[in-house]
Amino acid sequence: MPEVASAIAREAVLQHSYLNGATVTSVYFGGGTPSLLHPSLLGGIMDAVTNTFTLSEDAEITLEANPDDVSRDSLKEWKELGINRLSMGVQSFRDEDLNYLNRIHTGNKALECIDLAQDHGFENLTIDLIYGFPVLSDDAWSGNLQKIIDRNIPHLSAYALTVEPRTALDVLIRRGKLAPVDEVQTVRHFRMLMEAMENAGYLHYEISNFCKPDRYARHNTAYWKGEPYLGLGPSAHSFDGKSRQWNVSGIKEYLQAIETGSIPQGSETLGTVQRYNEYVMTGLRTMWGCKEEELLQRFGLSYLNDFKTGIGRFIDAELVSYAKGCYTLTSAGKLMADGIAADLFADDGM
Repeated sequence: MPEVASAIAREAVLQHSYLNGATVTSVYFGGGTPSLLHPSLLGGIMDAVTNTFTLSEDAEITLEANPDDVSRDSLKEWKELGINRLSMGVQSFRDEDLNYLNRIHTGNKALECIDLAQDHGFENLTIDLIYGFPVLSDDAWSGNLQKIIDRNIPHLSAYALTVEPRTALDVLIRRGKLAPVDEVQTVRHFRMLMEAMENAGYLHYEISNFCKPDRYARHNTAYWKGEPYLGLGPSAHSFDGKSRQWNVSGIKEYLQAIETGSIPQGSETLGTVQRYNEYVMTGLRTMWGCKEEELLQRFGLSYLNDFKTGIGRFIDAELVSYAKGCYTLTSAGKLMADGIAADLFADDGM
């Protein structure tokens, strides 16, 4: 851990020019289990970031934290480092669900760590929940959502369970030891999710994300809006608006490269078709949608006309709504977001 944390701090310095001097509004410790790191290691990375880049006074600084890593001491130390937002991978507040998902914390532990974080001034919390798996009944799913609402959590990320090939869950399902995921149940849970959060005053601002007004995840919103970002560490990705780069995933190779003062990465320059398709995919997933003005400015008249022609049938089917030059998914359309976006993608023949 110390070697990797030190290398990440050094990479921040090596990448000092990537953002072209732009003010940094968000720092995100994630993509793994950063709450396992000793605060001194997190602090070393944070010092490198603050000494290398200009952070806005109200920068959102998020740490992904497992419930098992949350304690009075850790919360105090994280706050002293400047971390002002926690992302907790709760998944469920029920032990039966957590056992199915192979999570080691308990439902009570999840509730305790949320209460503890709020008591220590971490009002800016986001919680991850998972739905659409066999042992989660409709009533149980409703109960999980109600716990978020009752505690006035400002942000929720909720994901349908996907079974990845060759995982332990996949093997157990194929052997008949666990029931498979039911798509009908998943759709029903997603509808329940949208209704419950809307009734509680949350905005459904991205397919999997809900927040109180003006409490969007600043970091992830930058991804969805196509803004530049810099990623540090093994496997980290970066985007400057026109090209994308990524670090090697192997820790040994990463450490050796950083030690020599080089960045072990691959890169690609995105063509107009790629940038257009990404804009359509991410734009339609959000409440901000795809705007005619942005399509015209970024990609030109032919792309705008092609988009308008293609999306017409989804408007007729009431899967997409249109108002004042902006296209957004309806509630029904949100169930088919990926398919709608894929149907609108341009190809290299444009």
